[in-house]
Amino acid sequence: MKIAVLKETAAGERRVAATPETVKKFIGLGASVAVEKGAGDGASIADAAYAEAGAEVGTRAATLKGADLVLFVQATDADALKGATAGAGAVGMFDPFRSKDKVAGYASGGWRAMAMEFVPRITRAQSMDVLSSQANLAGYKAVLDATAEYGRALPMMMTAAGTISAARIFIMGVGVAGLQAIATARRLGAVVSATDVRSAVKEQIESLGAKAIFVENVKGIEGEGAGGYATEMSDEYKAAQAELVSSHIAKQDIVITTALIPGRPAPRLISDAQLKTMRAGSVVVDLAVEQGGNVEGSVAGEIVEKHGVRIVGHRNVPSRLAADASALYARNLFTFVSTFWDKEAKAPVWPADDEIVKGVTLTEGGKIVSERLAG
Repeated sequence: MKIAVLKETAAGERRVAATPETVKKFIGLGASVAVEKGAGDGASIADAAYAEAGAEVGTRAATLKGADLVLFVQATDADALKGATAGAGAVGMFDPFRSKDKVAGYASGGWRAMAMEFVPRITRAQSMDVLSSQANLAGYKAVLDATAEYGRALPMMMTAAGTISAARIFIMGVGVAGLQAIATARRLGAVVSATDVRSAVKEQIESLGAKAIFVENVKGIEGEGAGGYATEMSDEYKAAQAELVSSHIAKQDIVITTALIPGRPAPRLISDAQLKTMRAGSVVVDLAVEQGGNVEGSVAGEIVEKHGVRIVGHRNVPSRLAADASALYARNLFTFVSTFWDKEAKAPVWPADDEIVKGVTLTEGGKIVSERLAG
């Protein structure tokens, strides 16, 4: 069983799908591992470190030759996998809803494509959840990015020259990224508040020392939405939330938005009119900018200024912490593969009736088989 680890080709992608730690673990299972030369450069992992861990380091062609399983962060086009074993498995993040043509290419090429974004959010799959591991880092980095653009200190400071008031930070969307943003902002000494459409997260917000800002007298989501995400809300709730946000946002120094709905554009949380109410020098970080953005006027890959407010729209925020993001992502992949590893065959076996396997499998036998991509 040969496992190939490719160097990422997507613009700005610095992460890598395996680390020397996981290479050793794969070899311990009985697999051989080949790593494309330079694959770890963006994450500060030298080729020599992979070689020392037992991997063969070489060209892409040599890495793919005879590979039975190919690991990557962002899925490349299927044509780029030529040289691997016919029907080989391809594991990584496919962005399936927005990349259906790419998925179709994997189907026509006969590959077994497995999308880590589709790992079901169940207890036994928590350690495989790449969305959570990467979102956790994105929430942390969002606070640091906001701080870098904010021209003032975050904590309250009492000095002989006078007192500096603590910055006020508002987190919109309290999933994994939002919770980490709350925790990070609190550690840095800011006064933190947060909101979400799921009323069940109110206790989590308060447990981290933040103030929960929730719409009253209009029903939201009592628990989790599908797959742990929020779902689309009623027009009545949206109107009530917009009114609440408008009155609260004008008092904030930093706002971080994290709201996403799988398979749909990111919901609009902040309008241009609401931006106008914020004081000059305030900062908004839009973590959903690549899915259309939570903030009116945010631009993917840019920092723009509107009404004196800086709107941060960095792409691929986890990749901005490439070393840690790679370490966590690589462990997610190892856990996934090793869970289905057959010790006698020294290869993974993918039971068709397993909830995780069924959830992640996009293509098999020349067809798109994912129910979530049906139609």
